[in-house]
Amino acid sequence: MKKLFTPFILLLIITFAAIHPAKAQDASSDPGAYMNVISDAETGMNKSYMAYISASAHSSRKRKIEKMREQAIEAIQTCQNTINYNLGPFKGDNSLRQGSLNYVGLCYKIFNDDYAHIVDMDDIAERSYDEMQAYLLLQQATNDTLQAAITRVNKAQETFAAKYNVTLTSDRTELSDKMKESNKLNEYRDKVYLIFYKCNWEDNQLTNAVNEKNVTKIEQTRSALGKYAIEGLATLDKMLGYDGDNTLVESVKQALNFYKDEAQVQIPKVTDFFLKEENFEKLKTTMEGKSADQRTKQDIDNYNNAVNDINASVKTYNETNSDLNNGRNDVNKNYNDTEKAFIDTHTPYYKK
Repeated sequence: MKKLFTPFILLLIITFAAIHPAKAQDASSDPGAYMNVISDAETGMNKSYMAYISASAHSSRKRKIEKMREQAIEAIQTCQNTINYNLGPFKGDNSLRQGSLNYVGLCYKIFNDDYAHIVDMDDIAERSYDEMQAYLLLQQATNDTLQAAITRVNKAQETFAAKYNVTLTSDRTELSDKMKESNKLNEYRDKVYLIFYKCNWEDNQLTNAVNEKNVTKIEQTRSALGKYAIEGLATLDKMLGYDGDNTLVESVKQALNFYKDEAQVQIPKVTDFFLKEENFEKLKTTMEGKSADQRTKQDIDNYNNAVNDINASVKTYNETNSDLNNGRNDVNKNYNDTEKAFIDTHTPYYKK
């Protein structure tokens, strides 16, 4: 069975601050204008990145998405160069400029280096639930690092403004609202996906155990799958929809109910068949080891009953396997389709 994986869009850049100084003329002598040079440079960077996020969510054209990712990297470099080469220390004070350069440099490192590392983890993340969890935790840790950097920059901005008597006004922009909404959406999706993935991965292990006819492994994996499905359903029952949209949660509930039934009802039929098959082969070997005159009527009756029993079990086994394969295909397709529609619906549209 093909494992499922949710592509990750790293929310690296948010607005420099929710405060903007009043416009002024000369950046070399006016602190308000000086701050605006930095703010405008970072806004351009953010616009390019938000456009990339929007394209990733709403477009299926890989070439277009990759081109916009490259443009986002270029925008970070442009922002860095604007602050680094077009703006010197303000009257000898380099605190705000250096703080911004540190922040933008971190954005570039995370997006160009750490992001590439995360992308390279795609295959690793599918090897186990623990590695998938580590994958998502790495994403969160990367965003946490950025958030800490943003806090430092905002503090430097406030300190600079206080020092040079710049009046800061709080406001909200379309760009900042859309980036916050994208971050909120990403966190919600990851939380729901991890519940789904835990059972989906265990189901894959169960399929492998069935293919190997390893009854001990089947029982261990079946028990774990049933436990995770029940726990996941309990968690999902407490989750609210995203802005009133329950479709993603409901698709995972459907999958977990399938996995629960698989573990509790369907797989025992498979195990029963393997045990009967094993016993039949032993009986058949014993029967074939006896000559015709050594076989008693009881031996023949037992063998014929076993043949009838194994034939009936084969029918049940084949029907169960067919039902399970169809069920897997249904829940996997439903989740993939639902998630795609969910992300398309809730990711803000944005063009520079």
